[in-house]
Amino acid sequence: MPRPVLTSDPPGVPARRAALRLLDAVLRRGQALEAALDQAARPLKKREDRALAHAIAAEVLRYLPDLDALIDSATPRPMPDDAKARFALRIALAQWLRLGTPPHAAISTVLPLVDGGPRKLVHGVFGTLNRGAATLPDAPSLPPATALRWQAAWGDEMVAAASRAIAAPPPVDLSLAVADALPRIQAAHPGVSLMPGHLRLAERGNIPDMEGFAEGDWWVQDLAASLPARLLGGGSGKALDLCAAPGGKTLQLAAAGWDVTAVDISESRLGRLRENLERTLLRASVVTADLLDWAPPAPVAAILLDAPCSATGIFRRHPDVLHRARPSLIAETAALQQQLFARAAQWLAPGGRLVYATCSLEPAEGEAQVERFLADHPEFAVDPVRADELPGGVTPAPRGWVRVLPGMLAEEGGVDGFFIVRLMRNA
Repeated sequence: MPRPVLTSDPPGVPARRAALRLLDAVLRRGQALEAALDQAARPLKKREDRALAHAIAAEVLRYLPDLDALIDSATPRPMPDDAKARFALRIALAQWLRLGTPPHAAISTVLPLVDGGPRKLVHGVFGTLNRGAATLPDAPSLPPATALRWQAAWGDEMVAAASRAIAAPPPVDLSLAVADALPRIQAAHPGVSLMPGHLRLAERGNIPDMEGFAEGDWWVQDLAASLPARLLGGGSGKALDLCAAPGGKTLQLAAAGWDVTAVDISESRLGRLRENLERTLLRASVVTADLLDWAPPAPVAAILLDAPCSATGIFRRHPDVLHRARPSLIAETAALQQQLFARAAQWLAPGGRLVYATCSLEPAEGEAQVERFLADHPEFAVDPVRADELPGGVTPAPRGWVRVLPGMLAEEGGVDGFFIVRLMRNA
């Protein structure tokens, strides 16, 4: 699809044009939605316009197969996937059917995105769907390739649960710097605690303005994302948090008493970690380095490797991963994980614990990694996770590791998808 040409647009159109650029970046170039936002929305001066462009693009990605099915139902023959007319219709329909934009505004703000004959086609298809009172399903359809892959790995029930999970914004979870502060924080921010030191908010708010944020009483962290650090427990020795940014796990380890060194390849992402350390008054050494080149000066007692992955487990928050995580990406990240896993193992002292985790729903990035690692490293063994170390509704797998899937804790708002294993070094 040709890159959109910037023109002098009527009010409302620049945000839709930015949404078009975002969708082009994700669906054609494989960029992450958040990573593409700054460039795609650069012409937008108002924060609310940037937010609208992001919201439109996210809803299109959340419902993409269903939006395309509506479009194809109103055309004599399918448009090419990269046709600008299809992109414009996706944006118009997402505004109308998901964001509550009046139909006349939804269509009038996308027509300037297309030229000539396609403009008439866009107007006609939208009018047909509007007159037919088109609707979207309550549970979005997953992209076919993703649905088939997850069905093979986890079964039909998991696929149905994932469809339900992506339909609604996920809840906001807080990790508390001091677990005993829960009554005070819960009084200011009503919600439910699903584990010690955790609070799931009853209502979303503007995080920086909320009581306790500036004081460093808590940080935002999905409940599933908090489990890897929890499974290392408390300690006073040296611990490594590898691939640490944006830093929630570093804060957990520091709050649990560990002498933490946090390492990540991205200096920009480590900036947020440093800000959170300063805000919470927690301490950790922060190192910008490539783990394939870096090594600690001596073995340590605990290591947390939250390895780079396809990130398919966070699809509720980032629906773009459903369209970007193709088999080639999964294979690429799995190869990197294998390297990092083996390298981190060298840095663990005998008797120490290593937690390997990924926010992925792909067995190649979880179970298969551990099976391969154990075959190559007989000095390591699984340290089985106990049920009482996990929130209710999440249970250890028979081999002692943890697989968090869509559908778990669904009545409480669900959790992100994760794989976690805790290993002990015996020699």
